[in-house]
Amino acid sequence: MRVIVVDNGSKGDEATTLEREFSSFIDVLRLPENLGFAAGANVGIRRALEAGTDFVLLLNNDTVVAPEFLDALVDAAGNIPNLAAVCPRTHFYDRPRMIYSTGGKVSIWRGVATQVGRGQDDHGQFERLERRQYADGVCMLIPAEALTTVGLLDEQYFAYWEETDWCVRAAELGLHCYYVPQSHIWHKAERSQSPDAQFNYLYRRNALLFVRKRGTPLQALTAFLMHAFVYAPLYLLRNPRRVTQVVPALRALLWHTRNQPKERPLN
Repeated sequence: MRVIVVDNGSKGDEATTLEREFSSFIDVLRLPENLGFAAGANVGIRRALEAGTDFVLLLNNDTVVAPEFLDALVDAAGNIPNLAAVCPRTHFYDRPRMIYSTGGKVSIWRGVATQVGRGQDDHGQFERLERRQYADGVCMLIPAEALTTVGLLDEQYFAYWEETDWCVRAAELGLHCYYVPQSHIWHKAERSQSPDAQFNYLYRRNALLFVRKRGTPLQALTAFLMHAFVYAPLYLLRNPRRVTQVVPALRALLWHTRNQPKERPLN
C-alpha cells in the first residue's frame, strides 16, 4: 500500500507538516494553487499509475476509515468482472449509525444524482454487494486498467459530479460500479450539510454540465427546466431564509448560456 497526498494549493504549509510526521510513508505532491477536486485527484492518479499500481483509491481528507476498509474493497474488486469502481458503506461522522452513501443512481432527464441510503439509520438493509450507477467520490477504488480504458476525471467540473461523469463514461464502455457492504468509512461532510454559495453554484452548474456532456439536447432542455422551475423554487419554499442562494443558482444557469462542454482528458 502506498499513500499519495495531494496538497491542492493549501493556504498553510500542511505538506511540510505531513512529511515531517509521516516521513517516507507518504508521497506528497504540492500544487501551487487549488486546481479543484478533479484536477487535483488526476495529479495523484497519474503518479499512482506511473508507479505501476493495480488499483487507485480516491479518498477525501475529511473521512475516518475502519482498519479493514481497504482490504474489503480490494478483495471484492478482485472478484468482479468488468469493474469500473467499488465504494464502501459510508456513514455520517457525527451520526455514526446514519448512512451517508452506499453509492448512487442518476437521472439524466432530471439532472439529479441520488446517494442510495442517504439519511437512513443503518439496521442491516444494505448488507449485499450491489451494482450502482456510480461510486461515491468520497471513497472509490478503481482498477488501473479501468482508468486506462476510461481516462481520467473530467477537470471541467472542478468539483462535484466528476465521479458521476466518470462512472457513466465507464458504463458506456461496459464497466460497472459496485457497493461493498463489508467496507466502512465515516464522512464529516460539513459542506454538503451546510452548503455555501460556491457549493450551490458548482453543484447546480455541474449537474447541467453532466447532462449536456452525457445526454441528448432534449434531456439537457428537460433538466434545465427542472432545475430552473422546480428544484430552485422548491429549495426556497423549504429554506426561505436562504434566499441569497438564488444568486449562485442564477449564476450556474447563466454559465450555460456562455460556455460549451469541453472534451474530457483521456490520460
